[in-house]
Amino acid sequence: MSVNDAVIALFLENAARSAAVVHRAEGAEQLRAKVSEIVGQEGDVFCPLVTELEKTAAADRARLVSDYASALVTVEEVSAAIAETGSIVCASSNGKAVQASLLPSHHVAIVPCDRIFATLDDFFAGFAAALPTNLTIITGPSRTADIELNLVIGVHGPERLDIIVV
Repeated sequence: MSVNDAVIALFLENAARSAAVVHRAEGAEQLRAKVSEIVGQEGDVFCPLVTELEKTAAADRARLVSDYASALVTVEEVSAAIAETGSIVCASSNGKAVQASLLPSHHVAIVPCDRIFATLDDFFAGFAAALPTNLTIITGPSRTADIELNLVIGVHGPERLDIIVV
């Protein structure tokens, strides 16, 4: 197992441990099929269609909406992933709004293998230029608990998180 394979395996393990549902896809056809399977007939879908992976993933263009606020699902390529925590990183760059990953009840994050970093330090070391205005680091579906320790899913973000590593 190469170092990169070990980092990917650690990311998948830690993301699953945080209650995200993890998937692998090899190439465009598997990505399209996986997104279609995950989204099913869930309702309106927001996809920024900024990256080639997003354009590939958005096979069912009839269900796409132009505003994430009216969508039940966001499908997007995220900026990076952190293996040590199983987290994904969403950034406000290339015209993307980080709110798109937080507002709909289901977030489908697409992560290219080469954007998975072993540690948070490795991720920040990869920035040669200034950081984006906003970074959101997400570990699993949104959860919160009150003083009585009653856990509630989906109050401050999506109640479902699927991650597809391509």
